[in-house]
Amino acid sequence: MNKRSVGSAKEKLASAYLMKQGVRITDRNFRVRQGEIDLIGYDADTLVFFEVKYRKSAAYGLPQEAVGQSKQLQICRVAAFYRNLHRIPADTPVRYDVIAILKDEVTWIKNAFPDRLRW
Repeated sequence: MNKRSVGSAKEKLASAYLMKQGVRITDRNFRVRQGEIDLIGYDADTLVFFEVKYRKSAAYGLPQEAVGQSKQLQICRVAAFYRNLHRIPADTPVRYDVIAILKDEVTWIKNAFPDRLRW
């Protein structure tokens, strides 16, 4: 199995997990020139941008540790584009979460990082 198919399978696992938790997924793999957001959805009334990270083992660190500041900034830029494109009202609550998958264990990290465009 190549990296792309593994990534796709883990994003499906994350999506299924989130839907069981009550999240309404609205978009998957939203891509623009600036980058990509794996999953986008609503947790109650909060618009959430999800980054899905997978590791077979913790030998090279935990999955969530791969979401550094440059990746966070990229996600925030793509999220701003998405919000503008879909005319999401400015007062809509927004959150950035990470879905960390280690082997087959899913961990949902809410508010994993702040909006890097607003500091």
